[in-house]
Amino acid sequence: MTALLQGRGLTRRFPQRGTHLFEKTRWTTALDDADVDVREGSAVGIIGESGSGKSTLIRILLGLDAPSAGTVELGGRPVDARASARRLHWLRRETGIVFQDPYASLDPRMTVGRIVGEPLWALDVEGSGDQRRARVREVLEAVGLDADMAQRYPHEFSGGQRQRIALARAIVHRPRILVGDEPLSALDVTVRAQILELLRELRASENLTLVMVSHDIGVVQSLCDEVIVMKDGRIVEEGPTEKVLLQPQVAYTRRLLASIPVIEPPRT
Repeated sequence: MTALLQGRGLTRRFPQRGTHLFEKTRWTTALDDADVDVREGSAVGIIGESGSGKSTLIRILLGLDAPSAGTVELGGRPVDARASARRLHWLRRETGIVFQDPYASLDPRMTVGRIVGEPLWALDVEGSGDQRRARVREVLEAVGLDADMAQRYPHEFSGGQRQRIALARAIVHRPRILVGDEPLSALDVTVRAQILELLRELRASENLTLVMVSHDIGVVQSLCDEVIVMKDGRIVEEGPTEKVLLQPQVAYTRRLLASIPVIEPPRT
């Protein structure tokens, strides 16, 4: 099956500033010759230690950063992070992202309705103003919030509710791919289980393809069909989640899995 999102030979190097003017520039490799295939409708987890290149990889796949080498395609269309905002308009309509800290990603001066609806106006989707407001109400209810909450402000909500708001904003424009950069790590165990179940429901109801970066193996095992393991900017192992997590073939993967606690959802 052809991949919806594909990266080939993705490499990202950053210059290191020297201690004196004439020192030769040194380079740090954050991502090293990575190939990625994300099938439409799948859920892919990305795991690895801090600094392994996970966030760099997803930033490049989303067109938020340009690779030093390599190419990215979404739906067979090249992704060029150096292009103008106007030329990347199509890419923003196809993708949504949820970050680790829901409060930091929500403007405290805006009502929830404006926050959630902002992509509709920015990306010029969902037709008229009335249609856009109706979509905001629809998506708030889809993430388990009352539509009347659109008039309230982020500080009036709990951490779990804020992450639901962030999710609503990420899917309001009906993207094909939803990317999460540690979207559950700031939440307590009970709320984490609720958001995890919500992600499963949204994957089906919104026809989403998911890419999830997580330190929580339980999240990856529960939500993802496939997993990518990263170390020092390289993909060292990948494959079906059950096979990689239960029968890892690489010593690094075995050490990583042994060092990360598995957080199970609470029993009801």
